[in-house]
Amino acid sequence: MPIAVITGGSTGIGAALARALTASGWRCVLLARNLERLQELADEIGGEAEACDVSNRAEVDQAAARIAEHHPAVHLLVNNAGIPARGTFLELPPERIEQVIRTNYLGGVWCVRAFLPLLEAAEQAQVVNVVSIAGLVTGGAYGPYAAAKHAQLAFSRAIARELAPSGISVLTVNPGPVETEGFPQRDLLASPIARRAVLQPDDVARKIVKALERGRAEIVLPRYLRAVALAESLAPAVISRLLSRGAGRTGALRGRGRPPQ
Repeated sequence: MPIAVITGGSTGIGAALARALTASGWRCVLLARNLERLQELADEIGGEAEACDVSNRAEVDQAAARIAEHHPAVHLLVNNAGIPARGTFLELPPERIEQVIRTNYLGGVWCVRAFLPLLEAAEQAQVVNVVSIAGLVTGGAYGPYAAAKHAQLAFSRAIARELAPSGISVLTVNPGPVETEGFPQRDLLASPIARRAVLQPDDVARKIVKALERGRAEIVLPRYLRAVALAESLAPAVISRLLSRGAGRTGALRGRGRPPQ
């Protein structure tokens, strides 16, 4: 039975993907900070749970060592753990900015390094990095979050080339807004038009499984968001102004910034 390790596996996309993979014959090892909640899902799907804060490199190394005691190889690593950061570079506390970078970007780096021997032992393995459309488009009201996701995207594309000689493929997933407990989409869901753009975790999980089966290297969900990313790369100043207007007058200098979550 192939083994999948999923970070951020207790809720949202991670939990949905764990259920989808289990239904397809995988055994899932779930990682997250909340062990009690994680264990509930592991019991539900017949998987395993390991408490781990991916922002802590030592915890990642320890989790990988514990998993190696029971599994000689890992066939799939899903770097899904992430935290929100609603606020600008000027309004968020420095500690929050550092935490977002450590979790949303460096967490994936530490996981790939720690699980690399187990991935190589599988002969043919896969890595999924759940990034975000925020890795392709920058919104001023979410500057630190977008910066961390841009770094994660660059890491994902770079590591794909580094891992290829070892027979390890990489799938980069860039979803748009997804309604989850950690990332609620209240503003978008309140709009009859905007709510159509909001994805559900099960939708994303199905797309990821399909992309893995097809050997895809990178996907954007929904696909039409590729046009937004292309537009920003061609006319960054124009897109920046549009996004700033849509986000409203936020920021510490205006005194109307939303509190960080």
